[in-house]
Amino acid sequence: MFKGFSKETADFFWELGFHNERPWFLAHKEQFERVLNEPFKALAHELYDEMRGRFGGEEFTVHISRIYRDARRLFGRGPYKDHLWFTLTPVGAGDYGPSFWFEIGAADYSYGLGLWAPTAPTMEAFRRAVRANPAAFERLIAPLGSMKGFALHGEEYRRPKGELGEAIDPWYNRKYLDFGTRRDHDALLYSPDLAPAMAKDFEKLMPLCRFMAGATRSAD
Repeated sequence: MFKGFSKETADFFWELGFHNERPWFLAHKEQFERVLNEPFKALAHELYDEMRGRFGGEEFTVHISRIYRDARRLFGRGPYKDHLWFTLTPVGAGDYGPSFWFEIGAADYSYGLGLWAPTAPTMEAFRRAVRANPAAFERLIAPLGSMKGFALHGEEYRRPKGELGEAIDPWYNRKYLDFGTRRDHDALLYSPDLAPAMAKDFEKLMPLCRFMAGATRSAD
């Protein structure tokens, strides 16, 4: 059961940033499990249950990151990550389809919906679906403007792929899509209400998620 993170969670991340080495981590392994890893995994599984309950048993694949960096990709950095993340991907969304995500680091946390590291054919399939009915897509994204603290991110193409209108173009002309919110560590993060709160926001994003999944599945 997820009971909330604690201020000790941030303290662990900060200390790890200064002592990103195996001896220090092994000496603080119990702290890592207690204040970060255990509540992190509990949150992922509780959010999964919340989502299935809200969407009639719809299935999601849960992917939980590990604290250990790939030894082949250290590039001069320490062996441990300075953040953790997990994703919930609707079953059948495809290898590069949309995922709901949560991420936590030393100073803040974030969550939202995204098309992460999509292939060029994936994004072209998304754009093709938008072009097929721009008015319907604009109606789909219109309610998202009322989601306080949420914003659209993603690297934009140097040369726009097209112009379909002021509301649509920011979605249409990006290499990947990330619609989410980033917050400082706050009372919600320390509360057992975090999973229901995220599920409530994800419920508002589910129509967009289903559109993305249907659009990008054809690119697999």
